[in-house]
Amino acid sequence: MNGVRRSGKVSKHAGLSGIAIPLMTRFGYTPVFAGAVEATASMGGQIMPPVMGAVAFIMAETLNVPYADIVKAAVIPALLYYFTAFWMVHLEAGRKKLMGLSADECPNPWTALKENWHLALPLAALVWMLFHGFTPMFAGMMGLSLTAILLLGAAIAARISHTAFRMVFWFGCGLGAAAFLEFGIVPVLGVITLLVAVNLMVKGGHSTLRALRNSLIDGARQALPVGIACAIVGVIIGVLTLTGAATSFAGFIVDIGSHSLLASLVLTMLVCLVLGMGIPTIPNYIITSSIAAPALLKLGVPLIVSHMFVFYFGIMADLTPPVALAAFAAASIAKAPPMRIGFKATQIALAGFVVPYMAVYDPQLMLQGAWTWAGVLYVLSKAVLAIVLWGGVAVGYLRATLTLPERLAAFAAAALLVSAVPLTDELGFAAAALLLLAHGWRTRGQAAVAA
Repeated sequence: MNGVRRSGKVSKHAGLSGIAIPLMTRFGYTPVFAGAVEATASMGGQIMPPVMGAVAFIMAETLNVPYADIVKAAVIPALLYYFTAFWMVHLEAGRKKLMGLSADECPNPWTALKENWHLALPLAALVWMLFHGFTPMFAGMMGLSLTAILLLGAAIAARISHTAFRMVFWFGCGLGAAAFLEFGIVPVLGVITLLVAVNLMVKGGHSTLRALRNSLIDGARQALPVGIACAIVGVIIGVLTLTGAATSFAGFIVDIGSHSLLASLVLTMLVCLVLGMGIPTIPNYIITSSIAAPALLKLGVPLIVSHMFVFYFGIMADLTPPVALAAFAAASIAKAPPMRIGFKATQIALAGFVVPYMAVYDPQLMLQGAWTWAGVLYVLSKAVLAIVLWGGVAVGYLRATLTLPERLAAFAAAALLVSAVPLTDELGFAAAALLLLAHGWRTRGQAAVAA
């Protein structure tokens, strides 16, 4: 089971890496850095709304909360995660004096969107249903059905010469698909059946049907390991519960948390990382959420925050050496040592390790508890400033190369901003301001020469 699931993730990751990694190395980034960036960005897709990964849907079902609540809690941490990756790439480019494409060489995303906007319609419908009370299972089924209608209809519309007839054809398909709001899935299946019948008779329709069949087969193959994992994990959870191991571990975390919440969070993180190195993300979340998340809840951590905490570190396990599955997938294309890529990816994905702790101490970062927009902006500013400083520490560059005392000061300021101890925020902001001013003054001549 493990091998099946992980090989699927590797193939998907490798497909994306096959484009991004050669482009980055061509522009001057090292193979290790390029592989680490791609591994970090690929893993972040599981925590990025609006769709996220399969664990988000399982979390919504487990907690019996609307999927929109899961998305609401995940959106700010996900943006911080990708901001970290962007900032690391930006600093590395500055450190190595790399230049980007000229304006006339950059592709125009608006042109691509204008030409292929219709391909986003099934995704838009899926997101709309998820945010309007439909179950994830029904929303996914409808998204798949609408995708089938789009593909089958495109094969037929390409053979209609007159624009007016094509518009009437698409209007009829859209009307039949929209009928699900009133009559359920039956009219949608009727439209698909009719389109399949027409594709059997038009030129090129057989190739479209084969492509659709192969896509359904691939989807079933990817879903099968998920179902098997959930079934086997149910047995593991039952064993842990009946033997009392789960209760003992949860009690141990609670006992530690009564003396130090930070120590219990670190222990929970280590458990998630170790489990994630041996099993896929989904069973990792199910096990840790049934053992560790209730203990964090008893320590006063909000429900969704406690589950997000174990969810995030289950994902980070695929970036963390010694296993670092995503790093191994990137290493085969980057032609670089996988362990070096894993350590660099861990460095780039810093927000994935820090933000869950910040959310526990200040749930407003996940829009939980009695949050206000002022409070959210305040904790978000702390997180962004800490990421900026930690990026400088990791790369050794901000406006120019950082000296050793500047790197130490940046690390201390970032640590103060993350800490949840009285006066640490004030000290962190003051230290960050002094550091940035001193660094800007010291490098003003270098910046003028570079410009």
